Amino acid sequence: MPIYKYRCESCGNVVEVFQKINDDPLETCETCGGELKKMIGNIGVVFKGSGFYSTDSKKTSNDSSSSKETTNNTSKTND
Repeated sequence: MPIYKYRCESCGNVVEVFQKINDDPLETCETCGGELKKMIGNIGVVFKGSGFYSTDSKKTSNDSSSSKETTNNTSKTND
């Protein structure tokens, strides 16, 4: 079951609640009776295993050299 965080608009109280995805969101603060807003939090995703590499999201040297050529070509045409 996911953990949802709510913050009270009136008193700033933060509440963490275990709820099912299809449960109705909380609306009132138990402390002061103010309006609760659902907070967006971190997503708990961890990639582990041999299928993930540190170079998966990095640019290759070919990508960086092609972008340099493009900027050099545009500067020559502007002169």
